[in-house]
Amino acid sequence: MAVPKRKQTPSRTGMRRSKNMRFSTKNVVEDKKSGEYRLSHHIDFKTGMYKGRQILDPKE
Repeated sequence: MAVPKRKQTPSRTGMRRSKNMRFSTKNVVEDKKSGEYRLSHHIDFKTGMYKGRQILDPKE
């Protein structure tokens, strides 16, 4: 089995991961109440709501 000759630097690891960890458009959803776009499974910071419950005080 092939074994790497040297340890891969954190910079190169990050460069490799950046290609895979980008947000895709399928993760962006429109909020039902505010109409704002946000990532799915994330808090809506404008209203402070998550899954129909008030989590944070809304920003003003």
